[in-house]
Amino acid sequence: MLVLFETSAGYAIFKLLDEKKLQETKNLYADFESPEKAANVLKLTQFEKFEDTTQALAAATATVEGKISKPLKKLLKRLVDPDVQEKLLVADSTLGKAIKEKFSFDCICNSSVQDLMRVIRSQADSLLQIDEKELAAMRIGLAHSLSRYKLKFSPDKVDTMIVQAISLLDDLDKETNNYIMRCKEWYGWHFPELAKIIQDNIAFCKTVQRIGYRTTAVELDLSDILPSDVEAQVKEAAEISMGTEISEEDITNIRHLCAQVIEISDYRAQLFEYLKNRMMAVAPNLTVLVGELVGARLIAHAGSLLNLAKHPSSTVQILGAEKALFRAMKTKHDTPKYGLIYHASLVGQTSAKLKGKVSRMLAAKAALAIRVDALGEDTQATIGIEQRADLERKFALLEQNASKRISGTGKMQAKFEKYQKNTEKGQFNQDQASTLPQKRHSDFGGRGGANKRFKSSNMNKSFVV
Repeated sequence: MLVLFETSAGYAIFKLLDEKKLQETKNLYADFESPEKAANVLKLTQFEKFEDTTQALAAATATVEGKISKPLKKLLKRLVDPDVQEKLLVADSTLGKAIKEKFSFDCICNSSVQDLMRVIRSQADSLLQIDEKELAAMRIGLAHSLSRYKLKFSPDKVDTMIVQAISLLDDLDKETNNYIMRCKEWYGWHFPELAKIIQDNIAFCKTVQRIGYRTTAVELDLSDILPSDVEAQVKEAAEISMGTEISEEDITNIRHLCAQVIEISDYRAQLFEYLKNRMMAVAPNLTVLVGELVGARLIAHAGSLLNLAKHPSSTVQILGAEKALFRAMKTKHDTPKYGLIYHASLVGQTSAKLKGKVSRMLAAKAALAIRVDALGEDTQATIGIEQRADLERKFALLEQNASKRISGTGKMQAKFEKYQKNTEKGQFNQDQASTLPQKRHSDFGGRGGANKRFKSSNMNKSFVV
């Protein structure tokens, strides 16, 4: 009975000296406590060593995919004996089936074989007669090469960069807002009117950095930062400001804070350009449909582009609104109609009544675009451009005819027109205008009843006293 053992250094074929050991796997570890004991159980028959890391990577990849690599095929050809039907113990059942189809070996793969492979691995360096440091170096090199190969993408197609970039972009926005709020409150003690005059945060920080003390605002030229009318308002407010006086050290620290805000804003603009380029390289069709920021947030929320491609369109539609969804399911209220996709430009430019329908249609197209980006080989956004044009045409039709369906017979409109025509042709009936109650025929026994014909004299007699 032979044993096929795969290592990072090459393929090894061992001869199992005692086949009964395979049946007693509970005490198998005791036979491999030392190299001497292991040599009494296994004997090395053949060893096919890899020439370099490239050959080792190709062999490992073939083993993972259940295929026979060239070194393994060369090794098995030397062992084939048409007169002897050998049994071969393998660790992978898929590889065993491939070997059985190609050669005449009876391959066995079960839990006992897995236990045997485990104890062989503990004494691999002594059984293979290879230096332990050399085997460890080969193992590390093969692990790194196999990890890089498993990506199966070029560096431009790695979506991990998008997840990190959009997370950093959100963090920068939060930090910038905190810094600007702190800067306005801090400088507001000295010049409180400036924050009301200048609404733009970056222009505010640049103005504070240029002015310093408010008394110098009249003499400075702020035309490169502010429009002429805003500059005049700032200079006028600086002369009649009700702020308190601050020291030179305070002005220095405020200027440092403004410099930090400007630097973070410049870096954010640079990061956004990087994110746009990366999104067009990784998911061009999704980017065309929903935009760079929304597409990046969808990928980050799902974890990767491949995970996002596994989601149906209904999940893509409410992705990001999980709390609202579960709360609605728990309280038995209406579920949310949109999540992160709400911030897409196509959804934002529609009316409030159509946002749910528009988000559903956009999610259906986006789900197809995501699968093309994740699993397709085309790097162009042709499908995304076609789908966006189709959606824009349908959305324009929805906006024009909000009361009509995109597809249907228009029964509601036909009924409305028919009702209008009947009311125009109808004539006024005087009898129907009376509001007094009328006696029905059934009060006197019906139209054909026995009490239809009666005499008034009979009625009068019944009431005579």
